[in-house]
Amino acid sequence: MPLVEKLGSFYLGKEYDPATGQVLDRPVHYDSRDLTTHAVCVGMTGSGKTGLCVSLLEEAAIDNVPAIIIDPKGDMTNLLLTFPELRPEDFLPWVNPDDAGRKGLTPEVYAAQTAQQWRDGLAAWDEGPDRVRMLKEAADFTIYTPGSSAGMPISILSSFKAPALDWEVEQEALRERILGTVSALMGLIGVDADPLRSREHILIANILEHFWRAGEDVDLAKLILSVQNPPFRRLGVLDLDSFFPEKDRFALAMLLNNIIASPSFASWMEGEPLDVAALLHTAGGKPRHSIFYIAHLSDVERMFFVTILLEQVVTWMRAQPGTTSLRALIYMDEVFGFFPPVAEPPSKRPMLTLLKQARAFGVGCVLTTQNPVDLDYKGLSNAGTWFIGKLQTERDKARVMEGLEGALDQAGSKADSRDLDRAISGLSSRVFLLHNVHEGEPLIFNTRWAMSYLRGPLTRDQIRGLMAGRKAGGKPSTAEGAAPAPAAAPIVESGAATPEGLAAQPPSLPPAVAQTYLPVAVTEGEATAALGKRLGLSVSTSERRLVYEPGILGLTALRFADARLGVDDTRDVGLLLLPPDSAATLTWSEAVAVDLSPRDLDRGPRSGALFLANVPESANSEAELKRLARDLADHLYRTQSLPLLYNPTLKLLAKPRESERDFQVRCRQAAREARDAAVDKLRDKYEAQMDKVSERLDRARRDLTEERADYDARKGEEV
Repeated sequence: MPLVEKLGSFYLGKEYDPATGQVLDRPVHYDSRDLTTHAVCVGMTGSGKTGLCVSLLEEAAIDNVPAIIIDPKGDMTNLLLTFPELRPEDFLPWVNPDDAGRKGLTPEVYAAQTAQQWRDGLAAWDEGPDRVRMLKEAADFTIYTPGSSAGMPISILSSFKAPALDWEVEQEALRERILGTVSALMGLIGVDADPLRSREHILIANILEHFWRAGEDVDLAKLILSVQNPPFRRLGVLDLDSFFPEKDRFALAMLLNNIIASPSFASWMEGEPLDVAALLHTAGGKPRHSIFYIAHLSDVERMFFVTILLEQVVTWMRAQPGTTSLRALIYMDEVFGFFPPVAEPPSKRPMLTLLKQARAFGVGCVLTTQNPVDLDYKGLSNAGTWFIGKLQTERDKARVMEGLEGALDQAGSKADSRDLDRAISGLSSRVFLLHNVHEGEPLIFNTRWAMSYLRGPLTRDQIRGLMAGRKAGGKPSTAEGAAPAPAAAPIVESGAATPEGLAAQPPSLPPAVAQTYLPVAVTEGEATAALGKRLGLSVSTSERRLVYEPGILGLTALRFADARLGVDDTRDVGLLLLPPDSAATLTWSEAVAVDLSPRDLDRGPRSGALFLANVPESANSEAELKRLARDLADHLYRTQSLPLLYNPTLKLLAKPRESERDFQVRCRQAAREARDAAVDKLRDKYEAQMDKVSERLDRARRDLTEERADYDARKGEEV
């Protein structure tokens, strides 16, 4: 039996002899690192393109390579249809009853035949139930449905958050992201906006840059308000109202507001955030294959979402360290309309950026299409691997050859384009020509049997059934990330304007005692519920008033430094100390931690709030506050620590604030790089030995030929 599993290698099928039409017993293994130079797969309907690409993604999952999969048709959802036991009842819910009816079979009989067909097909390609089980357990497969509740919902709000990149270093890249994001948003509201001429585009781009430079996140509501009242008064050399009058800005704000007001758009704002790191790995560090099903969206909505997603990927990519090993895959099943040869849709810029720059970060792109004429082959000349299947017309073949010749020139390859032309003309179903610039010459192969059941595009109802269990068990806890109890505002019920013990004005404190106000972290309803829970009663109020209690707030920047370990990190620490009514000595050990920075504090009290009339002496004494300020440093030195994860095998130490998931991902990437280096070392070692053996064999063959010729000559003389 041929060796199917090889380190860092994808088993795609077996070589094919076009002269005899026979599949040869020589497995085709594709080096996973070659995908960092990207791949293009073209073929008409029925060419076997979907089966090849599903097999490619299956191999990536087995090799622990995560992937983001954009699925405009619904075929890639079949990756979730893996049945290790290969039982008929596993296939029954997914077989097409119409197909069974056309064959005169009941769904049960048709499911049994399909199960047997899959078992026989896998066995014929040296696969089996154990490998299907390995695939199922290797990665987390999830279907996301933006704009729909059928699959896992995804929220686009995070796409307007300030990127975690340095403006001074990544200014050009961040402005490219702003350009793409704004272009997608303008397309969604139906505004034909040129980035250099459209005042709508220029205004919103400047608003995003203003907030992102300050490190402030933006959501649609904040963006709409900022369009009406921008945080600047000039654009270029012109006054804002001259460049974009207030009346026209209000009309633009109304167009944006229609997005939020539309009931159909509500599902775009719900669900998991569009966080690329979380889409590629689970919280425990397990690789994920996140499938974005967008068949239900309109063309405008598809363009908007694909652009936003690709821009997020580019930003995430730039924050990663460089590598020569494959870190992640970005796969798009049908790129038609998103990467045209002449037009410049919003999705084209980030896609071209990925094709040109992703290699340095170990990110591979795989693009597929059945319409070769409608692709920008100048851009696709960056692809190092081409999978070419059966094509429909001579025009399609000519366009493929144009792109392939560009890739050959880019790589400096000497392959004969005429030979490639003849090979492409003779391709049949499930037979592909593989041209890889990292290999010596093209080869023709027959794709292996896919382990996933190729049911075809799934409906939204079927996706809803697949994801039902995930939705039921995957809701985030509402308690996580809740504000500390002291930050919650007490609620009082009052029939008078100012209840006893409270005052309508802030208390008078000595000039040396600085006053500040904590932000209100909970809503009135949440505070009422918290009060009822604390009292064990059902609480109802006729009037709610915000009450400020006195407390001592300590905010400091704590530095952890260790030159030997290479650790140098600064962390903001906040402690809130509530003085007791008695005259007891205050200590920081009784304080509670608060996640606050100075910019989070309110400058003044909320309108209509009340205050405790009497401030305890311990919070009103300048001498006591100075003592507490001195004690704070000692308390933090004794109690604060910086625990870091450590991998002794790889000798890797987690970075400060690096999550366990990100550390596991980094360890896995380091292990993959070490594996690839070891494979290269072994390959170089044994290739040199093989060359020596081959040279000896050639010499022995020459000696044998000479001796045979000498023998024949002597024999002739004797005769």
